[in-house]
Amino acid sequence: MSAALPPGPPPRPGERVDVGAIDRFDERIDVRSPAEYAEDHVPGAINLPVLDDAERARVGTLYVQGSAFEARRLGAAIVARNIARMVETYAHDKPPEWRPLVYCWRGGQRSRAVTLIFAEIGWRAAQLAGGYRAWRRRVVEALAQPVDLDLRVVCGLTGSGKSRLLAALAAEGAQVLDLEGLARHRGSLLGDLPGDPQPSQKWFESQLHAALLAFDRARPVYVESESKRIGALQVPDPLLAAMRAAPCVRVETPLPLRVALLKQEYVHLIDEPGALAERLARLVPVHGRATIARWTDAASAGDDDALVRELLQQHYDPLYLRSIERNFPRHAQARVAHVTDIADAALRALARQLVQADADASQGAFAGA
Repeated sequence: MSAALPPGPPPRPGERVDVGAIDRFDERIDVRSPAEYAEDHVPGAINLPVLDDAERARVGTLYVQGSAFEARRLGAAIVARNIARMVETYAHDKPPEWRPLVYCWRGGQRSRAVTLIFAEIGWRAAQLAGGYRAWRRRVVEALAQPVDLDLRVVCGLTGSGKSRLLAALAAEGAQVLDLEGLARHRGSLLGDLPGDPQPSQKWFESQLHAALLAFDRARPVYVESESKRIGALQVPDPLLAAMRAAPCVRVETPLPLRVALLKQEYVHLIDEPGALAERLARLVPVHGRATIARWTDAASAGDDDALVRELLQQHYDPLYLRSIERNFPRHAQARVAHVTDIADAALRALARQLVQADADASQGAFAGA
Protein backbone atom coordinates (compact mmCIF):
# COMPACT_ATOMS: atom_id res chain seq x y z
CA MET A 1 0.00 0.00 0.00
CA SER A 2 2.76 2.43 0.94
CA ALA A 3 4.49 1.89 -2.42
CA ALA A 4 1.72 3.88 -4.09
CA LEU A 5 2.13 6.90 -1.81
CA PRO A 6 3.48 10.20 -3.18
CA PRO A 7 7.28 10.56 -2.99
CA GLY A 8 8.78 11.97 0.16
CA PRO A 9 10.65 10.77 3.24
CA PRO A 10 8.70 8.39 5.48
CA PRO A 11 7.25 10.12 8.52
CA ARG A 12 9.06 9.69 11.81
CA PRO A 13 6.80 8.05 14.37
CA GLY A 14 5.03 10.72 16.35
CA GLU A 15 6.14 13.66 14.19
CA ARG A 16 3.92 16.65 13.41
CA VAL A 17 3.40 17.37 9.71
CA ASP A 18 1.70 20.23 7.93
CA VAL A 19 -1.43 19.98 5.79
CA GLY A 20 0.60 19.74 2.56
CA ALA A 21 1.81 16.27 3.61
CA ILE A 22 -1.64 14.69 3.90
CA ASP A 23 -1.26 12.57 0.75
CA ARG A 24 1.89 10.87 2.09
CA PHE A 25 -0.14 8.76 4.50
CA ASP A 26 -1.97 5.46 4.18
CA GLU A 27 -4.98 6.69 6.14
CA ARG A 28 -6.37 9.84 7.71
CA ILE A 29 -7.91 9.38 11.14
CA ASP A 30 -10.24 12.03 12.52
CA VAL A 31 -10.40 11.61 16.30
CA ARG A 32 -12.94 14.40 16.87
CA SER A 33 -16.48 13.69 18.00
CA PRO A 34 -19.04 12.30 15.51
CA ALA A 35 -20.85 15.66 15.37
CA GLU A 36 -17.64 17.52 14.49
CA TYR A 37 -16.82 14.90 11.84
CA ALA A 38 -20.32 15.05 10.36
CA GLU A 39 -20.10 18.81 9.80
CA ASP A 40 -16.86 18.50 7.83
CA HIS A 41 -13.69 16.45 7.64
CA VAL A 42 -10.73 15.73 5.41
CA PRO A 43 -12.13 13.70 2.47
CA GLY A 44 -11.37 10.02 2.91
CA ALA A 45 -10.80 10.34 6.66
CA ILE A 46 -12.38 7.81 8.99
CA ASN A 47 -13.85 8.82 12.33
CA LEU A 48 -12.37 7.13 15.41
CA PRO A 49 -13.42 9.55 18.17
CA VAL A 50 -11.48 9.66 21.41
CA LEU A 51 -14.53 11.36 22.92
CA ASP A 52 -18.01 10.83 21.53
CA ASP A 53 -20.56 13.66 21.55
CA ALA A 54 -21.92 12.87 25.01
CA GLU A 55 -18.45 12.33 26.50
CA ARG A 56 -17.15 15.58 25.02
CA ALA A 57 -20.13 17.48 26.43
CA ARG A 58 -19.64 15.88 29.84
CA VAL A 59 -15.94 16.79 30.02
CA GLY A 60 -16.58 20.29 28.68
CA THR A 61 -19.32 20.96 31.22
CA LEU A 62 -17.08 19.83 34.07
CA TYR A 63 -14.27 22.05 32.77
CA VAL A 64 -16.50 25.14 32.70
CA GLN A 65 -18.66 24.57 35.77
CA GLY A 66 -16.31 22.58 37.98
CA SER A 67 -12.58 21.97 38.01
CA ALA A 68 -10.24 22.04 35.04
CA PHE A 69 -8.09 19.41 36.78
CA GLU A 70 -11.07 17.10 37.34
CA ALA A 71 -12.14 17.59 33.73
CA ARG A 72 -8.68 16.63 32.45
CA ARG A 73 -8.59 13.56 34.72
CA LEU A 74 -12.02 12.43 33.55
CA GLY A 75 -11.14 13.14 29.93
CA ALA A 76 -7.87 11.22 30.20
CA ALA A 77 -9.62 8.13 31.53
CA ILE A 78 -12.23 8.18 28.77
CA VAL A 79 -9.67 8.87 26.06
CA ALA A 80 -7.45 6.03 27.29
CA ARG A 81 -10.34 3.55 27.12
CA ASN A 82 -11.32 4.71 23.63
CA ILE A 83 -7.74 4.53 22.31
CA ALA A 84 -7.46 1.00 23.71
CA ARG A 85 -10.64 0.12 21.83
CA MET A 86 -9.13 1.54 18.60
CA VAL A 87 -6.04 -0.63 19.00
CA GLU A 88 -8.05 -3.75 19.81
CA THR A 89 -10.59 -3.32 17.00
CA TYR A 90 -9.80 -1.03 14.09
CA ALA A 91 -5.99 -1.25 14.23
CA HIS A 92 -5.59 -4.84 15.39
CA ASP A 93 -4.43 -6.12 11.98
CA LYS A 94 -2.40 -3.13 10.75
CA PRO A 95 1.16 -4.00 9.65
CA PRO A 96 4.24 -2.38 11.27
CA GLU A 97 4.71 -0.07 8.27
CA TRP A 98 1.20 1.41 8.59
CA ARG A 99 1.25 5.22 8.20
CA PRO A 100 -1.84 6.84 9.75
CA LEU A 101 -2.17 10.64 9.94
CA VAL A 102 -4.14 11.62 13.04
CA TYR A 103 -5.93 14.91 13.52
CA CYS A 104 -8.34 16.63 15.89
CA TRP A 105 -9.76 20.16 16.00
CA ARG A 106 -6.54 22.14 16.24
CA GLY A 107 -3.77 19.57 16.52
CA GLY A 108 -3.92 19.40 20.31
CA GLN A 109 -4.33 16.83 23.04
CA ARG A 110 -6.81 14.48 21.39
CA SER A 111 -4.73 13.73 18.31
CA ARG A 112 -1.46 13.94 20.27
CA ALA A 113 -2.60 11.16 22.61
CA VAL A 114 -3.55 8.82 19.76
CA THR A 115 -0.40 9.57 17.78
CA LEU A 116 1.81 8.92 20.81
CA ILE A 117 0.24 5.52 21.54
CA PHE A 118 0.34 4.45 17.89
CA ALA A 119 3.98 5.54 17.58
CA GLU A 120 4.94 3.72 20.77
CA ILE A 121 3.42 0.55 19.37
CA GLY A 122 5.65 0.96 16.31
CA TRP A 123 3.38 2.36 13.62
CA ARG A 124 4.55 5.38 11.62
CA ALA A 125 1.79 7.57 12.96
CA ALA A 126 2.00 11.34 12.65
CA GLN A 127 -0.09 14.24 13.93
CA LEU A 128 -1.50 16.92 11.66
CA ALA A 129 -0.17 20.26 12.86
CA GLY A 130 -3.05 22.68 13.24
CA GLY A 131 -5.55 19.83 12.98
CA TYR A 132 -8.83 20.21 11.13
CA ARG A 133 -8.52 24.00 11.27
CA ALA A 134 -5.40 23.81 9.08
CA TRP A 135 -7.33 21.74 6.55
CA ARG A 136 -10.24 24.17 6.58
CA ARG A 137 -7.90 27.13 5.95
CA ARG A 138 -6.41 25.25 3.00
CA VAL A 139 -9.88 24.65 1.47
CA VAL A 140 -11.00 28.27 1.94
CA GLU A 141 -7.78 29.63 0.42
CA ALA A 142 -7.88 27.21 -2.53
CA LEU A 143 -11.52 27.91 -3.41
CA ALA A 144 -10.82 31.64 -3.36
CA GLN A 145 -8.32 31.28 -6.22
CA PRO A 146 -9.20 31.56 -9.95
CA VAL A 147 -10.20 28.21 -11.45
CA ASP A 148 -7.70 26.93 -14.03
CA LEU A 149 -9.90 24.30 -15.69
CA ASP A 150 -11.06 23.98 -19.31
CA LEU A 151 -14.77 23.96 -18.49
CA ARG A 152 -17.70 23.01 -20.74
CA VAL A 153 -21.00 24.19 -19.30
CA VAL A 154 -23.96 21.94 -20.05
CA CYS A 155 -27.05 24.16 -20.40
CA GLY A 156 -30.65 23.32 -21.10
CA LEU A 157 -34.22 23.86 -19.97
CA THR A 158 -35.46 22.10 -16.86
CA GLY A 159 -36.10 18.43 -17.64
CA SER A 160 -33.90 18.39 -20.73
CA GLY A 161 -31.68 15.70 -19.21
CA LYS A 162 -28.58 17.71 -18.28
CA SER A 163 -27.81 15.65 -15.18
CA ARG A 164 -28.33 12.38 -17.02
CA LEU A 165 -26.08 13.57 -19.83
CA LEU A 166 -23.39 14.44 -17.29
CA ALA A 167 -23.64 10.93 -15.87
CA ALA A 168 -23.37 9.52 -19.41
CA LEU A 169 -20.31 11.68 -20.06
CA ALA A 170 -18.68 10.36 -16.89
CA ALA A 171 -19.50 6.80 -17.96
CA GLU A 172 -17.78 7.49 -21.28
CA GLY A 173 -14.59 8.56 -19.52
CA ALA A 174 -15.07 12.33 -19.64
CA GLN A 175 -14.21 14.51 -16.68
CA VAL A 176 -17.37 15.69 -14.91
CA LEU A 177 -17.89 18.07 -12.01
CA ASP A 178 -21.26 17.06 -10.56
CA LEU A 179 -22.16 20.01 -8.35
CA GLU A 180 -25.71 18.80 -7.73
CA GLY A 181 -24.35 15.40 -6.71
CA LEU A 182 -21.97 17.02 -4.22
CA ALA A 183 -24.76 19.28 -2.96
CA ARG A 184 -27.32 16.45 -2.77
CA HIS A 185 -29.91 18.66 -4.47
CA ARG A 186 -31.28 19.09 -7.99
CA GLY A 187 -31.11 22.86 -7.77
CA SER A 188 -34.77 23.84 -7.99
CA LEU A 189 -37.79 24.43 -5.77
CA LEU A 190 -38.61 20.72 -5.95
CA GLY A 191 -35.00 19.59 -6.00
CA ASP A 192 -34.40 18.19 -2.51
CA LEU A 193 -33.70 14.45 -2.46
CA PRO A 194 -36.02 12.40 -0.20
CA GLY A 195 -34.21 10.91 2.78
CA ASP A 196 -30.92 12.47 1.70
CA PRO A 197 -30.36 15.86 3.36
CA GLN A 198 -27.87 18.34 2.00
CA PRO A 199 -24.39 18.38 3.55
CA SER A 200 -23.04 21.34 5.45
CA GLN A 201 -21.50 24.16 3.43
CA LYS A 202 -18.09 23.18 4.81
CA TRP A 203 -18.39 19.53 3.73
CA PHE A 204 -19.65 20.60 0.32
CA GLU A 205 -16.57 22.79 -0.06
CA SER A 206 -14.19 20.06 1.12
CA GLN A 207 -15.59 17.64 -1.44
CA LEU A 208 -15.49 20.33 -4.13
CA HIS A 209 -11.86 21.15 -3.34
CA ALA A 210 -10.91 17.48 -3.60
CA ALA A 211 -12.78 17.11 -6.90
CA LEU A 212 -11.12 20.17 -8.44
CA LEU A 213 -7.65 18.96 -7.45
CA ALA A 214 -8.23 15.57 -9.06
CA PHE A 215 -8.94 16.85 -12.59
CA ASP A 216 -6.42 16.61 -15.42
CA ARG A 217 -5.84 20.22 -16.47
CA ALA A 218 -5.12 19.14 -20.05
CA ARG A 219 -8.62 17.75 -20.58
CA PRO A 220 -12.04 19.47 -20.57
CA VAL A 221 -14.33 19.27 -17.55
CA TYR A 222 -18.10 19.18 -18.07
CA VAL A 223 -20.30 20.91 -15.50
CA GLU A 224 -23.98 21.79 -15.41
CA SER A 225 -25.05 25.44 -15.56
CA GLU A 226 -25.92 26.35 -11.99
CA SER A 227 -26.98 29.46 -10.14
CA LYS A 228 -25.15 30.79 -7.11
CA ARG A 229 -27.21 28.59 -4.80
CA ILE A 230 -27.91 24.88 -5.03
CA GLY A 231 -30.60 24.38 -2.46
CA ALA A 232 -29.18 25.87 0.75
CA LEU A 233 -25.56 25.72 -0.43
CA GLN A 234 -23.49 28.30 -2.27
CA VAL A 235 -21.09 27.77 -5.16
CA PRO A 236 -17.78 29.62 -4.60
CA ASP A 237 -17.54 32.85 -6.60
CA PRO A 238 -14.32 31.99 -8.53
CA LEU A 239 -15.81 28.71 -9.78
CA LEU A 240 -19.06 30.43 -10.71
CA ALA A 241 -17.12 33.11 -12.61
CA ALA A 242 -15.17 30.45 -14.53
CA MET A 243 -18.39 28.63 -15.42
CA ARG A 244 -20.06 31.79 -16.68
CA ALA A 245 -17.07 32.57 -18.92
CA ALA A 246 -16.83 29.05 -20.35
CA PRO A 247 -18.16 27.70 -23.66
CA CYS A 248 -21.53 25.97 -23.46
CA VAL A 249 -23.19 22.81 -24.68
CA ARG A 250 -26.94 23.38 -25.05
CA VAL A 251 -29.15 20.34 -24.52
CA GLU A 252 -32.37 20.52 -26.55
CA THR A 253 -35.08 18.03 -25.71
CA PRO A 254 -38.70 17.88 -26.99
CA LEU A 255 -41.33 18.85 -24.42
CA PRO A 256 -42.97 15.38 -24.23
CA LEU A 257 -39.59 13.82 -23.35
CA ARG A 258 -38.97 16.50 -20.74
CA VAL A 259 -42.33 15.75 -19.14
CA ALA A 260 -41.57 12.02 -19.12
CA LEU A 261 -38.12 12.57 -17.62
CA LEU A 262 -39.39 14.80 -14.82
CA LYS A 263 -42.14 12.34 -13.96
CA GLN A 264 -39.41 9.72 -13.50
CA GLU A 265 -37.12 11.92 -11.43
CA TYR A 266 -39.82 13.44 -9.21
CA VAL A 267 -41.95 10.33 -8.75
CA HIS A 268 -41.59 10.72 -4.96
CA LEU A 269 -43.51 14.01 -5.18
CA ILE A 270 -46.02 12.91 -7.80
CA ASP A 271 -46.92 9.94 -5.59
CA GLU A 272 -47.45 12.29 -2.62
CA PRO A 273 -49.77 15.12 -3.72
CA GLY A 274 -49.75 16.60 -0.23
CA ALA A 275 -45.96 17.08 -0.23
CA LEU A 276 -46.12 18.51 -3.74
CA ALA A 277 -48.91 20.91 -2.78
CA GLU A 278 -46.81 22.16 0.15
CA ARG A 279 -43.97 23.06 -2.20
CA LEU A 280 -46.25 24.57 -4.83
CA ALA A 281 -47.73 26.86 -2.19
CA ARG A 282 -44.39 28.69 -2.09
CA LEU A 283 -45.12 29.90 -5.64
CA VAL A 284 -48.30 31.77 -4.71
CA PRO A 285 -46.52 35.16 -4.67
CA VAL A 286 -45.25 34.47 -8.22
CA HIS A 287 -48.28 32.89 -9.92
CA GLY A 288 -51.25 33.74 -7.71
CA ARG A 289 -53.62 31.57 -5.71
CA ALA A 290 -55.83 30.59 -8.65
CA THR A 291 -52.98 29.08 -10.66
CA ILE A 292 -51.53 27.26 -7.65
CA ALA A 293 -54.98 25.91 -6.81
CA ARG A 294 -55.32 24.57 -10.36
CA TRP A 295 -51.91 22.88 -10.17
CA THR A 296 -52.71 21.43 -6.74
CA ASP A 297 -56.01 20.06 -8.06
CA ALA A 298 -54.19 18.49 -11.02
CA ALA A 299 -51.77 16.80 -8.62
CA SER A 300 -54.61 15.46 -6.49
CA ALA A 301 -56.46 14.20 -9.58
CA GLY A 302 -53.35 12.42 -10.89
CA ASP A 303 -53.23 14.60 -14.01
CA ASP A 304 -49.45 14.48 -13.93
CA ASP A 305 -48.72 15.25 -17.59
CA ALA A 306 -50.76 18.44 -17.57
CA LEU A 307 -49.27 19.56 -14.25
CA VAL A 308 -45.65 19.01 -15.30
CA ARG A 309 -46.23 20.60 -18.70
CA GLU A 310 -47.73 23.74 -17.15
CA LEU A 311 -45.00 23.97 -14.53
CA LEU A 312 -42.40 23.84 -17.28
CA GLN A 313 -44.04 26.28 -19.65
CA GLN A 314 -45.31 28.81 -17.10
CA HIS A 315 -42.68 28.66 -14.35
CA TYR A 316 -39.43 26.88 -15.07
CA ASP A 317 -38.83 27.81 -18.72
CA PRO A 318 -39.30 31.59 -18.37
CA LEU A 319 -37.21 31.57 -15.18
CA TYR A 320 -34.43 29.57 -16.81
CA LEU A 321 -34.32 31.63 -20.00
CA ARG A 322 -33.97 34.86 -18.05
CA SER A 323 -31.22 33.36 -15.92
CA ILE A 324 -29.24 31.79 -18.77
CA GLU A 325 -29.26 34.99 -20.84
CA ARG A 326 -28.08 37.03 -17.88
CA ASN A 327 -25.45 34.66 -16.47
CA PHE A 328 -24.02 32.60 -19.35
CA PRO A 329 -23.21 34.97 -22.23
CA ARG A 330 -21.72 32.19 -24.40
CA HIS A 331 -25.01 30.29 -24.33
CA ALA A 332 -26.07 31.76 -27.69
CA GLN A 333 -23.01 30.25 -29.42
CA ALA A 334 -23.34 26.87 -27.73
CA ARG A 335 -22.83 23.55 -29.46
CA VAL A 336 -26.25 21.87 -29.53
CA ALA A 337 -26.84 18.36 -28.23
CA HIS A 338 -30.20 17.03 -29.49
CA VAL A 339 -31.86 14.52 -27.16
CA THR A 340 -34.26 12.24 -28.99
CA ASP A 341 -34.38 9.44 -26.41
CA ILE A 342 -33.88 9.58 -22.63
CA ALA A 343 -32.81 5.93 -22.33
CA ASP A 344 -29.31 5.40 -20.90
CA ALA A 345 -27.96 3.88 -24.12
CA ALA A 346 -29.10 6.86 -26.19
CA LEU A 347 -27.58 9.35 -23.77
CA ARG A 348 -24.31 7.38 -23.75
CA ALA A 349 -24.23 7.60 -27.54
CA LEU A 350 -24.82 11.35 -27.37
CA ALA A 351 -22.06 11.67 -24.77
CA ARG A 352 -19.63 9.84 -27.05
CA GLN A 353 -20.43 12.31 -29.82
CA LEU A 354 -19.68 15.26 -27.53
CA VAL A 355 -16.42 13.76 -26.29
CA GLN A 356 -15.33 13.02 -29.85
CA ALA A 357 -16.27 16.53 -31.01
CA ASP A 358 -14.13 18.02 -28.24
CA ALA A 359 -11.25 15.72 -29.13
CA ASP A 360 -11.50 16.67 -32.82
CA ALA A 361 -11.60 20.36 -31.93
CA SER A 362 -8.50 20.02 -29.74
CA GLN A 363 -6.61 18.20 -32.47
CA GLY A 364 -7.60 20.86 -34.97
CA ALA A 365 -6.42 23.62 -32.66
CA PHE A 366 -3.12 21.83 -32.10
CA ALA A 367 -2.60 21.29 -35.85
CA GLY A 368 -3.40 24.96 -36.53
CA ALA A 369 -0.86 26.06 -33.93
